[in-house]
Amino acid sequence: MCVVTAVADGERAGCLVGFASQCSLKPPRFTVWLSKVNHTYRVARAAQCLAVHLLTRDRRDLAELFGGETGDDVDKFVGVDWSEEYGGALVLRDAAAWFVGTILHRTDGGDHVGFVLDPVQWGEGRAGPLLRLSDALPIDAGHPVE
Repeated sequence: MCVVTAVADGERAGCLVGFASQCSLKPPRFTVWLSKVNHTYRVARAAQCLAVHLLTRDRRDLAELFGGETGDDVDKFVGVDWSEEYGGALVLRDAAAWFVGTILHRTDGGDHVGFVLDPVQWGEGRAGPLLRLSDALPIDAGHPVE
């Protein structure tokens, strides 16, 4: 599980993502899949880059915020420690690890769109066991797939 954040046209967004993977070694590439009904997807369509974050299990509160609320109703970044990084990307400072990737391609996969990223900046933060899918299952999605 990871949190993806996007910024475009003065709007910021972020969501909990379950579909994400490295997709190339040389050159290094990573793909995150965003639901078409999600506020983050709408912002990401106009973004130049995305930030991808791994969370530790003790920061399940961030997973609940970014997975259980919708940016249509809530500014998820209020009260969250973040910084602006490469390309204006918003990075969550309490993540275990993060990277910013420029968007190379967008691929329609049905109810989700894959954003192929070229990692350009990265960092580490909190130590501890990483948040897993089983840790996030109880979270009710802020924007369930329709």
